[in-house]
Amino acid sequence: MESLEIFRAVVDAGSFTAAGGVLNKDKAHVSRVVSRLEKRLGVQLLKRSTRRLNITEIGRDFYERACGILAALEETEASIAHAQGEPRGVLRVTAGAEFGPMRVNYWIAEYLKRYPEVRVEADFSDRIVDVIHEGIDVAIRVGPLVDSELSVRPLGEIRYGLYASPAYAHTRGEPKSLKALAQHSLIMFAPRGKPVWPMVRGKEREDVTLEALCVINNNLAARELAADGLGIALLPHFHAAPQLAQKRLTRVLEDWERVPVSVSALFTSSRYMTPKVRAFVDLAIVDFKNSDSNLQ
Repeated sequence: MESLEIFRAVVDAGSFTAAGGVLNKDKAHVSRVVSRLEKRLGVQLLKRSTRRLNITEIGRDFYERACGILAALEETEASIAHAQGEPRGVLRVTAGAEFGPMRVNYWIAEYLKRYPEVRVEADFSDRIVDVIHEGIDVAIRVGPLVDSELSVRPLGEIRYGLYASPAYAHTRGEPKSLKALAQHSLIMFAPRGKPVWPMVRGKEREDVTLEALCVINNNLAARELAADGLGIALLPHFHAAPQLAQKRLTRVLEDWERVPVSVSALFTSSRYMTPKVRAFVDLAIVDFKNSDSNLQ
């Protein structure tokens, strides 16, 4: 089984070195295993050169059969693990560099408290993560999703409101309409491109594009600038909640909100989720529905 797993990894990764990185094994070991496999079968599975690795025709047939065998084994193991019920092992999670620390970190803390047989490896970054080849169990994604072979489970939506410090609201007054925002200092979150606030009030929608005092690509920084009295910011409700409780922020134009942003969990299997993945995803869904952070 090890030789099948290693051969599959080499074909998927395109090199012995890359496969070794995925499997956490050194290149020499990976190469030896594949060579022994070829010797045992009496065929050449891979054509090696200094620049690239190519799979032979018989190697392609063997690869497809190996994938079927390994998939059946993995499904059997997952069924047994599911029957056991209790999450165990290592859960590898990835999320964006901002949403990860803001929210996913809380899910991880709760998850570790509930399930002592599980360890977590988390990667919070905005790089493009190859979920399959990097061995990620679940990826948390914010916003629209591109087409993918991964399975998707919607978790919920992030809802936003307009916030300012009480001192700012007292000194400058609260805006009475979206148009009145033009007379105020605005702190606008914009990771790239021109900052736009797509605002809704019931079925009414208006896209607000205004000059801002500060355009910034981090919600934490925007929140702190607003709490320091520098202007009005559009913030996730759950992110503003601690400052609201401390009376460092107050809500303005409460009948208007940003168009909600979807949050999804992505994972590799479309047929089942292992207990460790299912428990983490379920925890996230419950948090969106029931927590006091007002995500929904």
